[in-house]
Amino acid sequence: MSVALPALSRAVKLQKRVARVGFDWPAVDQVFDKLTEEIGELRDELVEYPDQARITEEMGDILFVCANLARKLGVDPETALRGCNQKFERRFRHIEAGLAKDGRRPEHASLEEMEELWVEAKKLEKGVADA
Repeated sequence: MSVALPALSRAVKLQKRVARVGFDWPAVDQVFDKLTEEIGELRDELVEYPDQARITEEMGDILFVCANLARKLGVDPETALRGCNQKFERRFRHIEAGLAKDGRRPEHASLEEMEELWVEAKKLEKGVADA
């Protein structure tokens, strides 16, 4: 298996390979349970004396489970993330354009102002695609 693959794609390939020999959760709900468990472990690492190496490891576990969830749902995680990135960029451009109308930039706006424009962008996209 090529290590040159994007990490999410490689995770899916690894999971497909082990699923063929029975090392797989039979139900999607079990993957959701594992994701909840991994998020809890990351939260635990953030308490008191956070260690960046442990945080990185736990974040990797979350991403690995997300790749597994995508596989179970028949979704290519690279395609899903690429689409999400594009959606994010579109919405953030809406924030920038909305602020530019008043001669402002995002770094001079409050989070609340930007969130309001974000919600507006989602509403505008509603007829085009799911927000």
